[in-house]
Amino acid sequence: MKKRFIFLISILVMQGLVGTAASKEEVSSGKLEIFSWWAGDEGPALEALIKLYNQKYPDVEVTNATVTGGAGVNFRAVLKTRMLGGNPPDSFQVHAGQELIGTWVVANRMQDLTWLYNEEGWFDVFPQSVIDTLSYNGGIYSVPVNIHRAGVMWYIPSHLAEWGITSPPKTLEEFYATCAVLQGKGIIPLVVGEAWTTIHLWDEIALSVLGADDYEALWAGKLSPTSPQMIAVWDEYGKTLDCTNLRDNATGLSWQQATDLLVSSDAAFNVMGDWVAGYLSTTLGLEAGDDYGWADFPNTQGDFTWLSDTFGLPVGAPNQQAAIAWLRMIGSVEGQNTFNPLKGSIPARIDAFEQAPQLYNKYLQYTAQEWANDRLVGSMMHGVVANERFMGDFNQVLDIYIQSRSSTAAAAGHTSGAICQLAITPSVCSGSHALTTPRPTGQIALSFGAIRINIAALSDVSAKSPAP
Repeated sequence: MKKRFIFLISILVMQGLVGTAASKEEVSSGKLEIFSWWAGDEGPALEALIKLYNQKYPDVEVTNATVTGGAGVNFRAVLKTRMLGGNPPDSFQVHAGQELIGTWVVANRMQDLTWLYNEEGWFDVFPQSVIDTLSYNGGIYSVPVNIHRAGVMWYIPSHLAEWGITSPPKTLEEFYATCAVLQGKGIIPLVVGEAWTTIHLWDEIALSVLGADDYEALWAGKLSPTSPQMIAVWDEYGKTLDCTNLRDNATGLSWQQATDLLVSSDAAFNVMGDWVAGYLSTTLGLEAGDDYGWADFPNTQGDFTWLSDTFGLPVGAPNQQAAIAWLRMIGSVEGQNTFNPLKGSIPARIDAFEQAPQLYNKYLQYTAQEWANDRLVGSMMHGVVANERFMGDFNQVLDIYIQSRSSTAAAAGHTSGAICQLAITPSVCSGSHALTTPRPTGQIALSFGAIRINIAALSDVSAKSPAP
């Protein structure tokens, strides 16, 4: 009986159901591996956090293990191999929402950190809306280090003035008119890069066309993917792609290289998250508001597409005490104010910015106000509303769409009948592209011509999910 009791307690500790303390004294030495995709130009903010950790725990050997590739595309493949192979890092970067919950938590790969939130008083300083995206079945599974805004249109004010563009477009109609002017001057109106940046763009166009209510209804299973609203999303996506460099050099460009084309005056706009502000200010040394400008993506004024980078504690992490100390630090005011001014993001803590607003440039001060006042909607591309399995399949469908269209009109006509894009409810598809077999509510079906992809529970995260 005693052995059985000890065994059960061991399981509870492993799953994070029994709290564990980690003070500076307890982490006097050892190792810590932090696994992320923040390499190269995205590295300075993380390096500043590690420097802070080294100051607090000088005898802990920290390994900054990174996998290059924007938005963590390459990183996630390596992480999956490690997690499934029984070799988890001590803590790893993961986006709040379905990327965390629908990929790792439902597969029982993460430890519950509710006890840590209680100890640190984080329920009082992290927004409940953010905590909700980190929670599943009563547990909380990661610590947010920042808030990013995804739907920002970046530009260089002096370049727009040279081209006769008085202000960034506020509607899609204004954007198309501006596009024609810029193309006539041999300028790329809207620069895109590698594949994930085109999904990022689709996300913002969907919000622009649908509005926040219908955008959220799509992910809640309340908007049919074959509705006129969704057909309009694909129509506008095609028109917008015709204003980009997609068929020229896009696939070879990282998001940083795409941003460089703004600086070199080869392109006018870049729709990207505000990590661009970190790159322009921290890496290139440009001044926010003077050397570079920003605007809401057309038709999304008053909406804030958000995402959050977080770190959690994997089941089986080899250096748990050092990892818990890391989580305590990144969740602190000091940690968040060390990281975010360099990263181009704002703190997830509601009290961190107000304690040191002078650390944040004009753009970040603006974003902090928008975060407090705008309608918040979760990013698809960056994991808030969609898990990894969904994103992998959606990427295939988007690639098919992009490659198959011969012109804007032909592409819109082809895809509007061929794609049962995001069937979150069983009966949303009809006609020749309807599903012929019943499917549980909460699943998603993607259909393109003869290609049909069924994707396990997205909106219903309580459904049993296979291990990632």
